[in-house]
Amino acid sequence: MPPNAKSSPSERVSSSADRDELLAVFNRYAHHERLGERYMTPHEFLQDYLGYLKGDNIDPTTLDILSALVDLNKDQRITITEFVNFESLLLAPDSLYRLAFQLFDRQGQGFITFDDFRYIISATKQFKEFPFDFDSEFVSTHFGAKRQRQVTYKEFTQILLDFIDEQTIQTFRKFDKANVGYISLKNFEVILKELRQYQLSEFISSHLNDVIKLSNPTTSTNQISYPYFIAFLQLLSNIESMRKIYLAICEKKTHAYRSPTITKEEFLTEAQHFPRTTPLQIEILFAITHLLHRTNPTHENDRHYIELNDFDLISAHEHLLPYRLRSEIVDECYKVEHQSILLKVLESSYRFALGSIAGAVGATAVYPIDLVKTRMQNQRSTSIVGERLYRNSIDCFKKVVRYEGVFGLYRGLIPQLVGVAPEKAIKLTVNDFIRDRLTLADGTIPLWAEIVAGGCAGASQVTFTNPLEIVKIRLQVAGELQSVRRPAASEVVRELGLRGLYKGARACFLRDIPFSAIYFPAYAHMKKRFADEHGYNDPKSLFISGLLAGIPAAGLCTPADVVKTRLQVQARKGQTKYNGLVDAFKKIYAEEGWKALWKGAGARMFRSSPQFGFTLLTYELLQRALNVDFQGRKLEGSKHLDQQQYSPKSRSSIILSRNPDHVGGFHLAQATFEGIETRFGLAFPKYKSSSSPSNEPPSSLPPLSTLIGVPVPKLSSPH
Repeated sequence: MPPNAKSSPSERVSSSADRDELLAVFNRYAHHERLGERYMTPHEFLQDYLGYLKGDNIDPTTLDILSALVDLNKDQRITITEFVNFESLLLAPDSLYRLAFQLFDRQGQGFITFDDFRYIISATKQFKEFPFDFDSEFVSTHFGAKRQRQVTYKEFTQILLDFIDEQTIQTFRKFDKANVGYISLKNFEVILKELRQYQLSEFISSHLNDVIKLSNPTTSTNQISYPYFIAFLQLLSNIESMRKIYLAICEKKTHAYRSPTITKEEFLTEAQHFPRTTPLQIEILFAITHLLHRTNPTHENDRHYIELNDFDLISAHEHLLPYRLRSEIVDECYKVEHQSILLKVLESSYRFALGSIAGAVGATAVYPIDLVKTRMQNQRSTSIVGERLYRNSIDCFKKVVRYEGVFGLYRGLIPQLVGVAPEKAIKLTVNDFIRDRLTLADGTIPLWAEIVAGGCAGASQVTFTNPLEIVKIRLQVAGELQSVRRPAASEVVRELGLRGLYKGARACFLRDIPFSAIYFPAYAHMKKRFADEHGYNDPKSLFISGLLAGIPAAGLCTPADVVKTRLQVQARKGQTKYNGLVDAFKKIYAEEGWKALWKGAGARMFRSSPQFGFTLLTYELLQRALNVDFQGRKLEGSKHLDQQQYSPKSRSSIILSRNPDHVGGFHLAQATFEGIETRFGLAFPKYKSSSSPSNEPPSSLPPLSTLIGVPVPKLSSPH
């Protein structure tokens, strides 16, 4: 059942999708029927539903192995029961291990035999490069001398980790043919990049030789001893433990602001409380961070130290695993739901202030276009007064500069800047506030909720901005007639009075509510569209998103804007007067036709689009730069990370499915499949070995290295 209002964030994130929803999705993909029961084949489930391993040249063994993961009964039929059970499995606390066990349990018996183990290991890419010795003592110890022992799930979880070390040690011994306890640097590089690539970060991979030179205790850096070999591998496997040592030191430095820098001496002292950590591992760790700091000109280069963000730069993929993602979602939901009233008020005030600054920047950037738009909309096609002042927007722009000077383009800017503070600030703050409250526990927000949030934002601004906008418009059109004295803003306010300041308010509602209801959802979806493969938006993508979202929002709301302008501008002698919203619509249509309702549409789009582009760009960059944490929800696309501590390119978000049919746990399916390789190194060839790389067909699934933002370096050939 769907989570109720009283369930905790953890329960909601970890709960399965509604069975009726799962059934509806299943029926869309289950095209076969047997004895009145619908089903899909394992291949159809993997390729058509999950969208995994699509193409004509997929390795058939890999396809069969991964397809069998969900086929619990091993009968080549995925029924609704298996479909529901697999979705629950993806949300299990130990989903990676259970999925790996299911991978090896080829007969669906609930245990693993030696034949199962050998079949799966033999199908991996690592085995093809470095065949595993199945006659080794490791196999005898775990499966018995006669290979008769059946391994249970809990036993398997330990065997799998032991196997990773055993495979690497066997390869070391093969390279150490003279049995002297050393291998060459070249061979060490091959082992890391062939067998432990999934544990290598981009930085370590590209600076491996320099790391060894700084940390290798042997007399020759071209020789890698067995103890150094083991220490290096254990460090790669235990980066998270190193992070815990760092955090333990930080807890003792309660006076420190942000994450402090920790010296090697401090780290060694604290590491004694962690028995699996050795001084040699720490020596390698600080050699890596020293090189890392040397590549950054803002860091000190003359001393060895470590910072919190270093762990994300030197760890490969630990933070990309499914359970880490769910943990982050739960943490954020918990913080949002337990945010105090004081923090909510402070957060809204903070966003209001940033929105004011952002709005001022956006308004100033495009104000000349706004002035031209206003004057074009106020020009009557059938005016009794006389000639038309402007032929088009360009002509209007030229005449303003000619007769009023460059500063004439900024007539009414001051009240606009005064008004833009509550207008943009309230709009941005209310939209963010409503979105936060309507966001679901898994971090997603329905389209209807986005529209409601945008509409509320548009409605909230009118009360504060209508008086300022009517003053701005009166000042903008005051310069059209040279014979008329140009009034000051205070004179306009006195003339209008309190009631007059809200003239045209209904038209403002008619314009601003649909504008914001269109703009903010469009902006949110444009951000996702232009985000990089990790979900991060750089300044360019933010500006383009704001620019494009403003086009339909501004264009479609032009008729309401024309009516609002006519109602708010004081009619001159001989011009038609309007008695309200409906009367204005009727008279404009009767006297000037439908085209009059779209006057200034081009100028309005040309003004609103870049204005909101600049406004939203400034708003988001200010939030990222200041990075004030009120324990609320972070901006989407900003990676909800401290930008001073984390590099967006080095810490990528987990790959979540955006397919609306991937409900419940299925939105973690692709990440979990990749997690088997990320955590356990069980990489299977994607394509048939008979095809050359240049002939490999494009797959709907990018390589794992591409998904997590870590390019695979060229591998050296063993000698």
